[in-house]
Amino acid sequence: MSKILLFNPQSANGKYRIPNSILSIAASVEGTYEWVIVDGNRDANPLDVIESYLSTGEYKYLGFTVMPGPQLKQSIPFAKTIKEKFPHTIMIWGGYFPSSHPKIILDSGYVDFIINGPGDHAFPSLIDALENNKPYEFIRNLIYKAGNEIVKTQKEDLFDQDPLPPLPYDKLNETYNIKKYLGKTFLGEKTLAYHSSIGCPFTCSFCAVVPIFEARWKAKSAQTVYNDVKYIKDKWGADAIEFHDNNFFVSEKRTVEFAKLIKPEKMSWWGMARIDTMDKFSDTSLALIREAGCKIIFFGAESGNNLILDQLDKGGTQTGDQIIRFAERLKKFDIIPEYSFVLGTPAPTAKQVEAQIDFEIDFIKKVKAVNPRTEIVLYTYSPVPTEGSSLFKQVEAAGFKYPKVLEDWISPAWENFDLRKNPLTPWLTPEMIGKIQNFETVLNGVYPTVTDIRLSSIKRKAIQLVAGMRYKVNVYSYPYEIKLLQKVWKYRQPEIQGF
Repeated sequence: MSKILLFNPQSANGKYRIPNSILSIAASVEGTYEWVIVDGNRDANPLDVIESYLSTGEYKYLGFTVMPGPQLKQSIPFAKTIKEKFPHTIMIWGGYFPSSHPKIILDSGYVDFIINGPGDHAFPSLIDALENNKPYEFIRNLIYKAGNEIVKTQKEDLFDQDPLPPLPYDKLNETYNIKKYLGKTFLGEKTLAYHSSIGCPFTCSFCAVVPIFEARWKAKSAQTVYNDVKYIKDKWGADAIEFHDNNFFVSEKRTVEFAKLIKPEKMSWWGMARIDTMDKFSDTSLALIREAGCKIIFFGAESGNNLILDQLDKGGTQTGDQIIRFAERLKKFDIIPEYSFVLGTPAPTAKQVEAQIDFEIDFIKKVKAVNPRTEIVLYTYSPVPTEGSSLFKQVEAAGFKYPKVLEDWISPAWENFDLRKNPLTPWLTPEMIGKIQNFETVLNGVYPTVTDIRLSSIKRKAIQLVAGMRYKVNVYSYPYEIKLLQKVWKYRQPEIQGF
């Protein structure tokens, strides 16, 4: 009656990765409690699978990992159904969404506990307390309801990552063939997803990571990362790596050590970084990183406007000039910079918001002029509940409000909100959103992403020819001919579909 069922809700259609977050929770209870994983990406009817386990009467605890966006589509109705059919099940949610929106989740009545941040210690400690009828009030990283009050326990300091138990890949493989998690991407034929660190040492006020980790970062050693990657390469044939860290390249020393270790394996890899951090890397380090297989790096450029960077609490030393200069610098190392921009931040007047959008469009074209291979990822600004930040105060003052009922988060509009494609913000008019989307369509026509491995060279040239004149003369309205080609050819957008 004390077994644990861990559920990874669906996050992708046909292009899924090893469920690292829920697998780390499995590792935390391995050898102490029996557990199973149900992966919503792999099972055609995951709710049926969950209910078949619960019907045995052996499973008392049910853990969900919930990211904003697509995972909510399964998490909310599944949790509600399970609680109605199996009311004695103790339901525990973890992940960015519940940590950011605890009240609406606990008020729903079908989630009992939230793990607020890393669960490697909190989850097994909570299970131990519940199993032995002991108090859990002093377990760190918990959020729960006591009467009508929402209780948040103290945050745990980030702990060293190397001593954590290894992820139970072999046991996962007994249920889901790991080879099917190693998908074909721009990087390779069998691409592995891996987390080598947690957190980020910066406090950008638009980022969901900040309230969880509070400007803290802890990483596995280069040797541990290499050992894990090598194990999966040797056993299941991985030939490429996506590092899903919030900020893989914080330490130049660790990055260089890993590059030296992984270089003989001839694996391609990708990770996320900050421009101002990597701009401090030596030329020798950047050259080694590329030689070791790093093909593309994602950077949060956010804005070319220094005032907007301040508004976003970007921190560090990043500037608009640096964004352009660094894109040009990476050319000589043959590393593709993948720059994301956030358009549509709040401003006192509609005219100022539109002027900001126009500025970013012109700035992005300057980046492309110095390094045409720069990948551009566009988002419209979606508020993140960073308590106390001046930006969120501006957002609230402008009239923005989150849903008050949990089920409302799975309406089509709010699902798109978390993909940063339809922000539902009062200061962005439909015309402004249309301008951003039309520019994005034209930009992706002139510069199709290199990560879309299905787009042939002939198709690329055709769409570039159609979009080129619009781009040259700054005419972005009604790009129906480009949209048609993108629809017919199923053009892939990495910001919402991955590589």
